[in-house]
Amino acid sequence: MLEKKHSSRIRETQPEDVEELHSLVCDLADFENLRETVTSTPGDLHQALFGNSARVEALVAETTPHSLPEQSKGPSLTGMAFFFQTFSTFTGRQGLWLEDLYVRPEYRNQGIGKALLTHFLSVAQSRGCARAEWSVLDWNTSAIDFYEHLGAEIMPEWRIARLDLQK
Repeated sequence: MLEKKHSSRIRETQPEDVEELHSLVCDLADFENLRETVTSTPGDLHQALFGNSARVEALVAETTPHSLPEQSKGPSLTGMAFFFQTFSTFTGRQGLWLEDLYVRPEYRNQGIGKALLTHFLSVAQSRGCARAEWSVLDWNTSAIDFYEHLGAEIMPEWRIARLDLQK
């Protein structure tokens, strides 16, 4: 068994995280082969998360290397989860939509993704949400397996509709 070379904690994002958070967004876009679609800036994320009419929240996985001589760097962000409030007319209650969940490849399979998702779900439960929902790409079988293993239902009969208003 490999020795763990770091420790991680999940926390709410802070304004000083925005630059590194934007880097995670770009890494996610690279993973999904959608980098050319990223038009956001760190300033956009700062406004969305901390501006006067902020409507989105984010959790981050902050990872600190154990004290090894070659690792003098402090904590870094190794994962993120962006989410926002929704509403279900069927239940008459709010829900939370998980927009993005991402863990840097070198930190996967170490419980960080599960910790981010578990923290997100605990936020939804503490707010009395009827549902927590998200989408997953059909080719991302490892994510599908991960979500199903945790008890999520993949709903193949539902499709996302999108109309791009920025063009």
